Amino acid sequence: MYVIVAGGGKVGFYLGRALLEEGHEILIIEKDAKKCQNISEELGGVILHGDGCEVSTMNEAGFARADLVIAVTGDDEDNLVICQVGKLRFNVPRTIARINNPKNEAIFKRMGIDITVSATNLILEHIQQELPSHPLLHLLDLHNFGLEVVEVKIPRGSRTIGKRIRDLSLPPDSLLSLVVNKVRGPQIASGDTMLDEDDEVLAVTKAEHEAALRAAILGT
Repeated sequence: MYVIVAGGGKVGFYLGRALLEEGHEILIIEKDAKKCQNISEELGGVILHGDGCEVSTMNEAGFARADLVIAVTGDDEDNLVICQVGKLRFNVPRTIARINNPKNEAIFKRMGIDITVSATNLILEHIQQELPSHPLLHLLDLHNFGLEVVEVKIPRGSRTIGKRIRDLSLPPDSLLSLVVNKVRGPQIASGDTMLDEDDEVLAVTKAEHEAALRAAILGT
């Protein structure tokens, strides 16, 4: 793939290096001249000095032939502009945007950005998974279908321990796909699959049914 990375900070640098190692054609756009020099010394001629929000820079970078644009600058507004213009003007098939302020995630989704990544939310979700009151972790958002993939861990004392999946009152448009047991390992979920303490359950559901799904799996 031809991948354009807007933002040559630490995230952009290591992301670019990893993509190069996987054999992709990449270009990193960075407006700080010193960062450009450092990237050039480390990765070679895969750096373009310019402002990724400017159409002239996008033209020079070859947005029109890019398979993927990833915006990882430290400014949410810049990341939104880069991805939006990339999709609307240059017909970039896929865009990924880094979100620094979690409050902006809903805006990015409404504006049609394909994938958003918020380090703050990821860390919070992992913390919440360790708390008995928040045993649910988001794994993947399928924006085009209005679905999300989540993981729910069965805590000690849950009312669903010993129950079979067919006995759970799952909300509409929800499916349990995999159950990972600490002794038996991963199992494809079926109606006969029995839940046990510390099981990790992978499920697909609609965002609006997330709370009901969590309650059904945990018996709350």
